[in-house]
Amino acid sequence: MTWTSAFGRGCGVILQAIVDGLALTRISPNILTFIGLVINTGAAVLFGFANEHNYVRMFLLAALVIIGAGIFDMVDGRVARQTDQVTVFGAFFDSVIDRYSDVALFFGLLVFYARGNRFFYVVLVAFVMVTSLMVSYTRARAEALIKSCKVGFMERPERIVLVILGALFAKWGVMAPVLWVLAVLSTITVIHRIKFTYQMTKHLAPIRAAVPAPARNAQPAGAAAFSSSPNVPQA
Repeated sequence: MTWTSAFGRGCGVILQAIVDGLALTRISPNILTFIGLVINTGAAVLFGFANEHNYVRMFLLAALVIIGAGIFDMVDGRVARQTDQVTVFGAFFDSVIDRYSDVALFFGLLVFYARGNRFFYVVLVAFVMVTSLMVSYTRARAEALIKSCKVGFMERPERIVLVILGALFAKWGVMAPVLWVLAVLSTITVIHRIKFTYQMTKHLAPIRAAVPAPARNAQPAGAAAFSSSPNVPQA
């Protein structure tokens, strides 16, 4: 057994112990999902309040907070399955809250760069925020038409890991290249999903709007009123 597999197994044991403890409380998985959002919002606040003097410490704290939020992201689904609380709404709610968590983190970074008068990085973070949402949207919209659209690399776990790395190593200016990587790879992922969906749907019949059948012997409303008037001579 390698040390990496041993580490993974150890983390799995710890994670399962957390799931077992939460399952005993019969807590709703949706509450766990929402707690993850609250914690990520705390990380966003740390990003937003960082400045040129304390950003290394604030970014480090934000990274640790995001890791804590990630625990809730990992356990909510497991708790739902272990306590037989898996629902369609739960999957929907989890997806929506994840989007809010992503936006919160990037908004915190946007505030940080705005307070430092770094306009270019304000625009870059805004672009990353949009493309991150589009990565999720293209998959959701595609899967309303086809069975699956999981192509592309830059999904949410990868985005979160990169943000954590950027925050942990902010002292060496890692967050700036992280944002560039997110911008480029997220855009490539969106384009890949658009191309994949086109290839999967181009053989399907075009969607035609339903046209209601015309009513038999129908007359314009004005004509009907004109012909039915007792004071008007009939032609």
